Amino acid sequence: MTVIGITDRGLDGLTADIRARINDAAVLVGGQRHLQKVEASQALRIDWTGGLDAAIDRIAEQAGKHVVILASGDPLHYGIGARLVDRFGAAAIRFLPAPGAFSLAAARMGWSLPDVTCLTVHGRPLDCVNLHLHPNARLLLLSWDGGTAKAVADLLCARGFGDSRISVLEHMEGDRENRLDGVARDWPQAPTANLNTLAVTCIAGADAVFWSRAPGLPEAAYQHDGKITKREVRAATIAALAPLPGETLWDVGAGSGAVGIEWMRMDVANRALAFEQAAANCATIKFNAANLGVPGLEIIAGDAAVTLPDRVPSPDAIFIGGGVSNRQIMNLCWDRLRAGGRLVANGVTLEAHGQLLDFQSSHGGDLVRIAVARSGNVGRMTALRPLMDVLQLKVSKT
Repeated sequence: MTVIGITDRGLDGLTADIRARINDAAVLVGGQRHLQKVEASQALRIDWTGGLDAAIDRIAEQAGKHVVILASGDPLHYGIGARLVDRFGAAAIRFLPAPGAFSLAAARMGWSLPDVTCLTVHGRPLDCVNLHLHPNARLLLLSWDGGTAKAVADLLCARGFGDSRISVLEHMEGDRENRLDGVARDWPQAPTANLNTLAVTCIAGADAVFWSRAPGLPEAAYQHDGKITKREVRAATIAALAPLPGETLWDVGAGSGAVGIEWMRMDVANRALAFEQAAANCATIKFNAANLGVPGLEIIAGDAAVTLPDRVPSPDAIFIGGGVSNRQIMNLCWDRLRAGGRLVANGVTLEAHGQLLDFQSSHGGDLVRIAVARSGNVGRMTALRPLMDVLQLKVSKT
C-alpha cells in the first residue's frame, strides 16, 4: 500500500507521478475531507468514520489490491502512519509525505523546529500541555477544532501564562490560508477555522505555575494527604529506577501517584500504571497526573495482590511504596517483572525492613539507608529536624 501525505492544496500540491498513483488505486482510504478531493476515481472507498480499528480491519481485507491511503502532511508525525506500520509492517508500505503542519507552521513563524516542542491535542487531553509550560517555551500544537485556541488560552491564563502570545495558522498551503495573532488573556470567544495549528510563545507572569522535569518535585506540587514520598527520597527512587525513554513502570501502592508521575515526566514516551487500593487516593492520582501534564497515567484501582494484570506486558521497572510488608505482593511483582528489569522498594517500618532484608537474601540487590533532615525553627534558632529513615532495596532481574 501507499500512504500519501497531502496539504490543504489537495491534489494540486502533488506531482504528476503521485496523482497517477491515486488515479490507479483499487482502494482509496482517508478521511472525508481528503476523499472529497478525489472526484473521478472509481476505487472502493474506506473512510475513518467507523473508527480507526474498523477501517484498518477493512484495509486488511483488501490484500493483493493497490491500496492508497490519503493522510495529512507527514503521516508519520502524529499521523496514521504508526498505526499502519504496527498492523502491516514497514515493508508493506511506501510513504510519500508532504510538508507537515509542524514544518509549515515553523516556516510561517520563522522558528527552528529543533528548538520547538511539537504537540497534538487532536483527540488527546488538553492537560498534556501542562508538562511543557515554562518561561520562553515555544509550542506548536495540532488543534482538535475551532475551539482549541480558546481552550489553550484559558489553560494558559489559569496557569499564570496569560501574557503568552498565540498565533492560529488556518488552512496552511490552501486557498483559505489565514493567520490570527493575539495574547492569551485577551483571546476572543469566537471559534477559528477547524483546520488549524497553534503557535504559542509562553510568557510567565508573577503567579505562573510551572515545574522542573527533574525528579524530586516539592510536595507542594501535589495534592496529597501527608503520606507522600518526600522529595529527597523520591529523587533517589527515580534515580534507582533509572527510566529510559519508552519504558513502562508499575507504581504499586501509589498513594498520591508521585513516583509514577515523575517517571512519565522524564520522557513523553514513558508509560506508568499506578496500583492503588483507596478510592480517594485514586481520585487524587488522577488530579495530580492531569495537573502535572501526564493525564495518560493509567490507574488500576483495588488490591494489588488481585489487580496485578496479566493482560498487560511485563514492565521494565516496578516501584513498591505501599505494601512492602506484604511478601505476597513483592513476590507477584518479581514474577511479573521482565528479564533485565529493575525493582525498587522503600520501607519505613521495622516490619518492612525485615521483608526487604529477607527479599535481598533470596534475590540479591543493594540496600541503601536514606536519612534526610530538614531545617526548622527552634524558638529563635534554626535546627535540623530528621525525617523517618527509609530503607531502599534495588535489585535487577537477571
